[in-house]
Amino acid sequence: MSDDKTAIITGAGTGIGKHSAYALLDEGYSVAFAGRRAEVLDAAIKESPAPDRCLAVPTDISEPDSVAKLFATTLAQFGRVDLLFNNAGLGAPGVPLEDLTIEQWRRVVDINLTGSFLCTQEAIRAMKSQDPKGGRIINNGSISADRPRPNSAPYTSTKHAITGLTKSTALDGRKNNIACGQIDIGNALTEMTARMSNGVPQPDGSTMQEPTMDVGNVARAVVYMASLPLDANVLFMTVMASAMPLVGRG
Repeated sequence: MSDDKTAIITGAGTGIGKHSAYALLDEGYSVAFAGRRAEVLDAAIKESPAPDRCLAVPTDISEPDSVAKLFATTLAQFGRVDLLFNNAGLGAPGVPLEDLTIEQWRRVVDINLTGSFLCTQEAIRAMKSQDPKGGRIINNGSISADRPRPNSAPYTSTKHAITGLTKSTALDGRKNNIACGQIDIGNALTEMTARMSNGVPQPDGSTMQEPTMDVGNVARAVVYMASLPLDANVLFMTVMASAMPLVGRG
């Protein structure tokens, strides 16, 4: 698939980001692994199917200078950016909305929304300047881009906003042959969702275990979105555990 293509993945050290990176490496991509912790990125690359086509770039995506360095380092190493997967994200403590601190709110907004915006800006700058021009941006929207869980106002708000960023980027990118789509992921089994085995709060106040799916299903979906020619785009895709409480949830 690749023809010497390069991807940048945020939150690439673990979970969905790591497995998506591995799947793209299997397709011949070179991949820049971005994340906050260098040791986690290095461990992920060591376990990858093609360490020689990997680059670890410790990055705080909430900081413009750090994001600029991520793209400059990737371009210096690989020469171009064909794919950005805006995957990094975090949540706030699951407490009532009125008990959240402004610091907790701002941290989620800074990473989930501002971080994706900053990475998108740098991706557009790179993609419209390279030859051949263009590229693809995929945003991790999450099921929360459509409907909330209890006590999740910061995360849900930012993921709803990602939908707006996806639509705006898809529109504004047209003139530069830049496609943008969003993948909404439900209950992929990763380190982050392992807690679901102990039960997850439900809107009626109960707690229940929720079905999960293999994270490899998400990685394959990302590869499919990336595999399309730039005159075709998956604007929105939902990949979820079939029996999770989404259909019928609110």
